[in-house]
Amino acid sequence: MKKNINTNEFKITTPIQLKDIATTYHLDADKDEIEDELEGVCKDLAKIQNAMYAHGKYAVLICIQGMDTAGKDSLIREVFKALNARGVVVHSFKVPTEIELKHDYLWRHYLALPARGKFGVFNRTHYENVLVTRVHPEYIMGENLPDVSAVSDVNDSFWDKRFKQINNFEKHIAENGTIIFKFFLHLSKDEQKSRLLRRLDKPEKNWKFSLGDLKERELWDRYQDCYEEALNRTSKAYAPWYAIPADDKPTARYILAKTLLDTLKMYKDIKEPEMDEDMKANLHLYREQLEND
Repeated sequence: MKKNINTNEFKITTPIQLKDIATTYHLDADKDEIEDELEGVCKDLAKIQNAMYAHGKYAVLICIQGMDTAGKDSLIREVFKALNARGVVVHSFKVPTEIELKHDYLWRHYLALPARGKFGVFNRTHYENVLVTRVHPEYIMGENLPDVSAVSDVNDSFWDKRFKQINNFEKHIAENGTIIFKFFLHLSKDEQKSRLLRRLDKPEKNWKFSLGDLKERELWDRYQDCYEEALNRTSKAYAPWYAIPADDKPTARYILAKTLLDTLKMYKDIKEPEMDEDMKANLHLYREQLEND
């Protein structure tokens, strides 16, 4: 690939407006070249993940958000397929269940956090609680909160508190060994339209289409506003957001994977533990014992 990208250019470090951020990015390469580069990056990620598993002091949490059809599922499949299955756990968060609604909204996300040594991938995340619920504040009533008796109680003060809670949640887990990545797959409205039409045109993709896709699309501008505020209020040094151009799926996958690799390579202490000196000194004895078994 001709273009050597700096993944930090996708990191949100100052207030942004989504309308000013591109949904496309040109890597000066064709699809096959991008996929070959992605394969190499993923192999390097797999090596780091294996070392991290043996090292056992860090967990990696990868949060992926985006509008419908942004490519979350296929991205997860393609980026993480090279990693050891024992070291990667993917959680796809749907509408909260009855038992989940009997706990605070972060409870189910705490339960799904990766253990040290593992990668955890959240396909849709705790941010649904300041995105979907903000577009549809009536959903908050299902949480049965003591200080919310009507939709009118879901006001600016409510959202201020919820953003603070999310920042505190992420700061807490970061301080205890979780390396956090948050990726917003930034899709254009035109590209979403094309992908929804493909769901209708291709029989093998029909099952993905629902009327809800069209209803939520009508709220596109509201979602963009909510995403913009969420990104600006919760992109922190300990839990940064990256806005990934998502109109081209191979490009989005490559940028996300390279962001993971470039950042994790900075953790020089992640390495496989060495055998202690006494065991090293007796390797010939262990070999002899096995050969004579």
